[in-house]
Amino acid sequence: MTKTLSEMAVEVLTTADGRAKTALSHAHANAWRAAREAGTPIPLGKAAPPLRPSRPEKPELLDPRDVPKRKPGSEKGRIALLHAVAHIELNAVDLHWDIIARFTDTRFPLGFYDDWVRAADEESKHFNLMCDCLEAQGSFYGALPAHAGMWRAAEDTAEDLLGRLAVVPMVLEARGLDVTPGMIDLFRRAGADDAVAALETIYAEEVGHVAYGSKWFHFLCGRHELDPKDVFHDLVRRYFHSTLKPPFNDEKRAEAGLPLDFYWPLAEE
Repeated sequence: MTKTLSEMAVEVLTTADGRAKTALSHAHANAWRAAREAGTPIPLGKAAPPLRPSRPEKPELLDPRDVPKRKPGSEKGRIALLHAVAHIELNAVDLHWDIIARFTDTRFPLGFYDDWVRAADEESKHFNLMCDCLEAQGSFYGALPAHAGMWRAAEDTAEDLLGRLAVVPMVLEARGLDVTPGMIDLFRRAGADDAVAALETIYAEEVGHVAYGSKWFHFLCGRHELDPKDVFHDLVRRYFHSTLKPPFNDEKRAEAGLPLDFYWPLAEE
């Protein structure tokens, strides 16, 4: 019997190994796309996602303050940076499948699911690109400790879809647009062509993920006749446990549908 999209999402969320999780993510994304193109979309269904996704035994997850700081200019530092990005991308795979399964009670056009399935599929590719770079350096995902706070935004917004859209794509993923150009420069100076190519792919595709967040955030605000900017400010203050720190990549943020007056007022508080 064919699985529903929600069941597919939960299957990804409950798979622990990173490479296995992303292989399943790719397979389910391909099945969703093929069914959409055939005009016979897979039913959304209902399936209860876990509060936390399954994770491999390694990496050890530490409080953000306890993750060792490494100088990015050294080879060890560059490996640590690739490992950190791999960890972010694996969390992003789960975040995108989680939004699909968790909020099926909210009515959406099928385009909502097209967007998040595509985002999950691209994040799966990004995780594998980072793993390939690590393995080419004689390392692997799980070789270093990682940030345990990555899933906190998902737990905090498990019952608030607008909050999830505000904090995950529109704050956390938008941050990736700010910092990735500097990482690309760092690896380019080190002559690490494979890492440069991988990060350039990630940078180009993350704009779309932020844009999906902005699009569906505005869609829901419009449905409920809410002012998107005011709601965004309220939700970020409620759920984001840090401050928004410049410099911001204003150009790429604008391309993704994030106006200046959404994030600059939060940075100035």
